[in-house]
Amino acid sequence: MHKSENWGTRIGVILAVAGSAVGLGNFLRFPGQVAQNGGGAFMIPYFIALLILGIPLCWAEWTMGRYGGVRGFHSSPGIFSVLCKTPKARYMGTIGLLIPLIIYMYYVLIEAWCLGYAISYLDGSLMPANNPGDYGVFFDNFIGANSDGALLTAEHNWFLGVLLVTFGLNFFFLYRGITKGIEAFCRVVMPIMAMLAIIVLIRVLTLGTPDPAHPDQNVINGLGKLWNPDFSKLANPSTWLAASGQIFFSLSVGFGVIINYASYLRKKDDIALSGLTASSMNEFFEVCLGGLITIPAAFIFLGNAVPTNSTFALGFVALPEVFAHMPMGQLFGFLWFFMLFIAAITSSLSMLQPVIAFFEEGLGLKRHASAAILGLISMLGAGFVVYFSKGTVAMDIMDFWVGTVLLVVLALIQAILYGWVLGIEKGEKELHRGSHIRIPHFIQLILKYVTPLFLLIIFFMFITGEDAAKSVKAIQDNPVAKMTMMFILVIFGFLLLMVHIAGIRWEKEGRFDHLLEEEDD
Repeated sequence: MHKSENWGTRIGVILAVAGSAVGLGNFLRFPGQVAQNGGGAFMIPYFIALLILGIPLCWAEWTMGRYGGVRGFHSSPGIFSVLCKTPKARYMGTIGLLIPLIIYMYYVLIEAWCLGYAISYLDGSLMPANNPGDYGVFFDNFIGANSDGALLTAEHNWFLGVLLVTFGLNFFFLYRGITKGIEAFCRVVMPIMAMLAIIVLIRVLTLGTPDPAHPDQNVINGLGKLWNPDFSKLANPSTWLAASGQIFFSLSVGFGVIINYASYLRKKDDIALSGLTASSMNEFFEVCLGGLITIPAAFIFLGNAVPTNSTFALGFVALPEVFAHMPMGQLFGFLWFFMLFIAAITSSLSMLQPVIAFFEEGLGLKRHASAAILGLISMLGAGFVVYFSKGTVAMDIMDFWVGTVLLVVLALIQAILYGWVLGIEKGEKELHRGSHIRIPHFIQLILKYVTPLFLLIIFFMFITGEDAAKSVKAIQDNPVAKMTMMFILVIFGFLLLMVHIAGIRWEKEGRFDHLLEEEDD
């Protein structure tokens, strides 16, 4: 059995969990979802999801993670087995490995886009454009959106180099472990990221009305673009699914990440205050920084021509045009995309750690061997997304079915495990062990009754709605989409086999023998 790691400091684990949550979901995905789902109308289901799904489930994951961690397990298959007191529950935990692994496969590519854009601002190739359409053309060419295999041509060799550097940085810090790698990195870069974001935010909020010919395109109306609601969007089930998915994506709920990070806590570490602090920090970055920078800035310079057809269009097409019109725009463009790159790394590290933990405890591998195997698997997946780059079809399929739908499924499983298997009485006791604050009891009732019901309703509305049928039809009609789903299923099958093998190993070692007789202190 491997010697269990622990976090070095309380602030270290808070910054690491916040770092896993604060990423491209805050600065790109959130503004894009707001723009696509009715502006302020999206914020209504968003805050409802935050209060009855996000924060309660964060506490549940912190609780279940530490509960499993002090009993010797750090991966979702092992922790689920501990919670259910049966090794068979490990199969449900496979989803907690699949989600972060698949998301990393395309997330690392977007991470490389951010570093590539930062470099492009430094060398001046993104400043200025001859006409507004140039930025869209640049982005499509940059990501190989015009044809499959475009990124493998000589023209894109430098980008492939950036991607390899990004890969290397991720695995360098991952290889160093929890304390010397992830925690040390997050303690340094989280304050830097906040400082860079605040600098850009101040610049955006002091733009005033830069174009006298368009007096309506000002900061106040730009903020209204974020907060003024289009209530008709609330009748669309996809708006509610998108809001829930965004909360999960942003807070890292339903990822298998928090449950893994919390498993490295000691028995008396405060998880109630730490969980609330990490969640609050994430919301500050998402709503107060990400939302207030991207949408108002784009509206001020582009008006109602702000693109809403793509999650990435705001960040990689609209904002470069904004920076082109902004005094010292080249500097602020570099700061923005370098900040995005830092934010992305703090999140991508967290996506790799749950699978590393499983390889170590489930297959008995050392960390360097686990990192090598995971590197090969994730590189294979990233290569799949790199090759099938036309129209970002492969990436979009992975993001929707794994990065949104499957998050809701895993969140539902975890809500049931906490509320009905572990039990809210034991859960509340575990949550308050070593806590400096008291969580109201009604949160436990929400976790047991409201959260699972809300998730079931959203999921039922989605699978019976038009958007689900359209998504399925799109897969049937598009060969790349079909191959992407097959790829996801192959990875799932591989992980399921590994979990089966791990369970046999755990049973031979007698890792579950004490569970039925266990009494909590």
